[in-house]
Amino acid sequence: MKILIASPEVYPFIKTGGLADVSGALPKALKKLGVDVRVILPKHKGIDEQRFTLRYKNYRISCPISLGYVDAEIVESEYDGITAYLVEQDDYYNRDYLYSTPDGDYQDNAVRFIFFSKSILEAIKVTGYIPDVLHCNDWETALAPVFLRTLYRDDPDLKDIATLFTIHNIGYQGIFWHHDMHLLNIGWEYFTPDYLEFYGNINFLKGGIVFSDIINTVSKQYSQEIQTPEFGYGLDGVLRSRKSDLFGIVNGIDYEDWNPEKDNFLPANYSPEKLENKAICKKALLKEFGLPYSSNKPVIATISRLADQKGFDLIALAMEEIFSLGAQYIVLGTGERKYHELFTDLAKRFNGLLGVKIAYDNRLAHLIEAGADMFLMPSRYEPCGLNQLYSLKYGTVPIVRGVGGLEDTIIDYTMNPGQGTGFKFYEYNKEEMLDAIERAMAVYENKSEWQSLIKRCMNEDFSWEKSAREYIELYNKAIAKHRSMT
Repeated sequence: MKILIASPEVYPFIKTGGLADVSGALPKALKKLGVDVRVILPKHKGIDEQRFTLRYKNYRISCPISLGYVDAEIVESEYDGITAYLVEQDDYYNRDYLYSTPDGDYQDNAVRFIFFSKSILEAIKVTGYIPDVLHCNDWETALAPVFLRTLYRDDPDLKDIATLFTIHNIGYQGIFWHHDMHLLNIGWEYFTPDYLEFYGNINFLKGGIVFSDIINTVSKQYSQEIQTPEFGYGLDGVLRSRKSDLFGIVNGIDYEDWNPEKDNFLPANYSPEKLENKAICKKALLKEFGLPYSSNKPVIATISRLADQKGFDLIALAMEEIFSLGAQYIVLGTGERKYHELFTDLAKRFNGLLGVKIAYDNRLAHLIEAGADMFLMPSRYEPCGLNQLYSLKYGTVPIVRGVGGLEDTIIDYTMNPGQGTGFKFYEYNKEEMLDAIERAMAVYENKSEWQSLIKRCMNEDFSWEKSAREYIELYNKAIAKHRSMT
């Protein structure tokens, strides 16, 4: 089976969030199962050209954009034995950020990702790597299935390619004004409610949903939630119409990168059998943030995009109460400017209790997972979530709101002490969140009970192999569906 995974970001080349982790780890797991898998992404400015070998093979492409053509080159590289194709188009991708600056989205995102979707198909032709399935991820690649069924439907190299479209977060849809329709080169007959039109605008994500053979999202719970008005962000009706082709697969995590027993970012490694070194990591973490160490004071942490979706409004409201319960709190992330400013100010106000770093810092993310005692994720919605899975592996007990993948992956300790792996709340309010934190801290005070809970968390298995096997099943479904329609 030949699979091409298209994503706007792939770790270790470039990363802003969990999409990169998934797009980087899934191919490695598929390869171990015998799949011939490759990835394609834009050649972003942030990719370290000293770290990755770039092979220029004269794979030149030209994509129609409105009345003209835009040229690019497909550069070949690799990571961990996986071949990667990087779309080099400096006008679009040689930028300091991938999608937006702290002040808002790039104004030309429509053409940037219309071009990327077309470049994926042109890259298939010029490289000669013709996959059985093109696996697209999120709105930035969502038009590739549209173009396969329209612009390229009679192309002999492309007509037999099936498509799987993965929705990682339906809150981000790629919505642009209708005047951009000419950039697609597919005609106004596709600007209707049955296709790309969405309240008078063009909706890229909707195109991926409508035109792909099979659709999935990144947890079973989230695949159900997005079919409801509360979580569907206006696309619940479209998704219900494709219910028989919609599936949920929980993301795995890469235990080669996230494992406290061999993590090179840590001052000391530890395991369920050798937990004492976790305290060394906690001391190093607090020193990094200039916070005092106390063995009896739990450290709660959050690593996240600083956005409303992630529950930062609740966290800010509850800050004083969290400290009055006797905890310290650490935040790492970037995102909306209002939260950059708010948490920077809070760190000054709660000196010695709150540590904040407004940055993306992979080394520090590993140290936080190891050094914290609890990990807080009070999300409004959460398609899958990866940090709660990293936290389990590192023995950092998750405190989560029971939505999406958080509901699927964490068992509440209060309700089920024999199998519990964290603490959950359901209503989106400060009081419920604080109640979950209090429940966690009550168990923390009983050291033997807490150690048993930590060991159970660390022995949970969310490796990629199981999820990769489920993806292979979906690829086969996509192939069968595509054949039945041609």
